Amino acid sequence: MKKASTKTADQADDQDIPELRREQLGKGMRGKYLKQFSERSNVVVLHPEIQKAFPTSEAVNRALASMLAFAQEAQGLVSGPKPNTRKRAVV
Repeated sequence: MKKASTKTADQADDQDIPELRREQLGKGMRGKYLKQFSERSNVVVLHPEIQKAFPTSEAVNRALASMLAFAQEAQGLVSGPKPNTRKRAVV
């Protein structure tokens, strides 16, 4: 007695697709998606000593946020108060 086939119709259809040879695929283009990959990539490589000081992405984000806040505060102190540019109404 033979066992019943467990293949579905989809699996049988996949086997009907002919295998392509390398020549049939056409010529590839090196670096075709490099620009899109580099724009969407979020990988940052740190120096080993920095990686030891900031072992997680949360630690890096906290340090950068505090540095940004300090830089913005220092820039506000250096440039001085902004001049009042509103014109007064003449009565």
